[in-house]
Amino acid sequence: MESRVLRRPFVAGQFYESNPTLLKKQIQRYVTDEKDKTDVKAIVSPHAGYIFSGSVAGAVYSRINFPDTFIILSPNHTGLGAMVSVFSEGIWDIPLHNFEIDEDLAKSILKKNAICKSDFNAHLYEHSIEVQLPFIAYFSKSVRIVPITIMKLPLKECIALGKDIANAIKESGKKVVVVASSDMSHYVTDEVARNLDNLAIQEILNLNEKGLYDVVSNKNISMCGVIPVTTTIACAKELGANQTTLVKYATSAEVSGDYRHVVGYAGIMMY
Repeated sequence: MESRVLRRPFVAGQFYESNPTLLKKQIQRYVTDEKDKTDVKAIVSPHAGYIFSGSVAGAVYSRINFPDTFIILSPNHTGLGAMVSVFSEGIWDIPLHNFEIDEDLAKSILKKNAICKSDFNAHLYEHSIEVQLPFIAYFSKSVRIVPITIMKLPLKECIALGKDIANAIKESGKKVVVVASSDMSHYVTDEVARNLDNLAIQEILNLNEKGLYDVVSNKNISMCGVIPVTTTIACAKELGANQTTLVKYATSAEVSGDYRHVVGYAGIMMY
């Protein structure tokens, strides 16, 4: 990987406004003025177009105290790159800000987990980390990031990865929050989505990574980020999390009016 690699926006102008002034106004519609914010170990946040999922993402980011670094785990929608691809150095550009990669923390994760590879290609066209960043930039311009995309992994490897990330965080001495980027059910009726998503959400709220992994598989829940969320639960527990809050749940039908083909979105805190 070349030094100071620059990752440019891929879905600006599609998932969110590409003009910085308009983007800031767009985010302001979705965030809330929370006086009592929570110190969290991790969150779950959706990654659809802001018109659909922005209110859920905005709600959860509004509720948390910001760290030194966000480690953002996402599904790999493109199939490019390694099984676990760590964007380990350089700059990540969005219309509101240029994010510095926390290279020390990224390198520590790479050393601890053999499946993790330093990889740029997996991030080129992947939207599910990028859409988190304008919300983060709105609240903080000093935070650093470690973007990690993950393909399908066995449960055992999800748990091992989560614990390795947690140990890297502990050794760093930094305040770090892990973000699991995930939407919930895809393209089912609103009723089906809410029923299935509730099953998955309850396992997340119980901090039960095996329960989540199994229910998504057994019930064929089309939750694209089940692997990042499973990994994040293991990480959060290793960091001492024992409480959770469902900040907000919504489906796309609330905006589109189409209750036959919806996508579900959940914002969750682990602390």
